Amino acid sequence: MSEIQQNHLSKSSIPSSQNRTVDVVVVGGGIVGKACALGLAQLGLNTIEIAPDLGQNVPNPQGTQWGQRIYAFSPSTQKLLAHLQIWDALDHDRLQPVRDMRIYGDRGEKNDTLHLSAFEAGTPQLAWIGEANLIEHTIDQASRFQNKLERVNDTVEKIHVDANGSTLNLKNGGSIRAQLVIAADGANSPIRNELGMSASEESYSQSAVVVNWLCTYPHLETAFQWFLPGGDIVAMLPLPGKQVSMVWSTSPENASDLLKLDQAQWLDQFASIANGAIIKQLGELTLNSIPAAYPLRKIRAKRFIGPEASPKVVLIGDAAHVMHPLAGQGLNLGLRDVAVLLNILGKRESFRSPSDIVLLRRYERQRQGDTSALLWVTDNLKKLFSASSSTERQLRNWGLGLVNKSHFIKQRLIERALGEIDFE
Repeated sequence: MSEIQQNHLSKSSIPSSQNRTVDVVVVGGGIVGKACALGLAQLGLNTIEIAPDLGQNVPNPQGTQWGQRIYAFSPSTQKLLAHLQIWDALDHDRLQPVRDMRIYGDRGEKNDTLHLSAFEAGTPQLAWIGEANLIEHTIDQASRFQNKLERVNDTVEKIHVDANGSTLNLKNGGSIRAQLVIAADGANSPIRNELGMSASEESYSQSAVVVNWLCTYPHLETAFQWFLPGGDIVAMLPLPGKQVSMVWSTSPENASDLLKLDQAQWLDQFASIANGAIIKQLGELTLNSIPAAYPLRKIRAKRFIGPEASPKVVLIGDAAHVMHPLAGQGLNLGLRDVAVLLNILGKRESFRSPSDIVLLRRYERQRQGDTSALLWVTDNLKKLFSASSSTERQLRNWGLGLVNKSHFIKQRLIERALGEIDFE
């Protein structure tokens, strides 16, 4: 067996019974955690990533079926993936550029519309739409050949933080000692909870129903979103070819009913929404995946770094913040966490360790503003369009039209959605 083949195999088969000492441990196996672990290793930091499913091979998506987990990738995400040398390795035939967004109010009137255009904003595209599996598979391939990165298929059962670092005890035996621990372990973050890092949480009393569709009309590289009376929100995101991915935010009860619909019943639903606006835009829709539903909530950690006495832990991604999907920015916000952290650690002074309190506070300061702004906007938009009084309804729809007439405001909205990161 060649040296390259041995290296390829070793990344997902490290015996967890070993006692190891490394620079950084990343806990979590999603896109945010994988991107962070790869970036840290590329900085030359000895890194271990821990998650219970890292040994599973994420398949490279192929064919006419598109994955269930579809995301909008902002230009800030594209810039990070390019920095990680991932972007050019993606199958771009499975990425759909978004050049227009059209958002409709819940009165069905022509003037209650917001149109955002990449052309007017002077940018090639507003976003790309793609599958989670596409990104994960490509990161996995790059990670297998990164000699500073080891991947351990295990679960952290206990973490002890002291003045010099952290010790993580693993479920399958053994422990890992690290200068810095990065928690990318999701909205219910066991690391955050065990360390007593407080987080505010609010349920939206909604679920997101996601499903992919074939459509008879071209989507014209446009993402559509309809605010409906009663607080429901339906988004149709363009996919390559005549395909769209739907995210319908609705009550858990209605979500349960939607999951039971057959093809004909779905078309009846679309015909009744906004006077058939979805069918008018996209034509007849044909199911192209099995619908699924996910509960929606808002979460924000009070601090993004560990306890004041020994802050050797950093929260990123959903472990730090979860938002409503109406703006499509949840994953992008998490990847901006990664970008900022890599930038700070990459530029650190030679005398500072990765867990130096000065560096961690730089990270927290830089992420607080971006996170607070996006959470505030998405949360208030959701609540505004859930309000039922006639005055509130008139004001919110009038506001959409007013913003649509202001090039300055639209430009600021687009700039916020694009995100700003800087690599040197």
